[in-house]
Amino acid sequence: MDVNDLDVYRRSMRLAEEIWADVEDWPSFAKYSIGTQITQAADSIAANISEGHGRYHFGENRQFCYYARGSLQETRTWLQKARSRRLISKDRFDQLSTELVEIRKMLNGYINSIGRQDTNSEPSDA
Repeated sequence: MDVNDLDVYRRSMRLAEEIWADVEDWPSFAKYSIGTQITQAADSIAANISEGHGRYHFGENRQFCYYARGSLQETRTWLQKARSRRLISKDRFDQLSTELVEIRKMLNGYINSIGRQDTNSEPSDA
């Protein structure tokens, strides 16, 4: 299975692109302070899922998914700061927050599924 086959990966990639597009329109100071932080945190969600998936060992995969979950929570914090500093509207905050909640649920489900298959078999490259 390819990492692109994982819904949680594709959805986290899409979220990061949405956040990037929002930050592009911010004033310079906000863009280069909080904007840098939120885009890096959002990018790290999918990056960690991908790195774990590429390790081909369920223990390492799970560990990198824990990192992804940490990056998701960090993204949520920066999102709250962006809202409190009036860089995003309440509606946009609510949309992105809802998406983060859904991705967290998907990520938790994926974490719980890692290693559940026959641990004596080798991972498939198919």
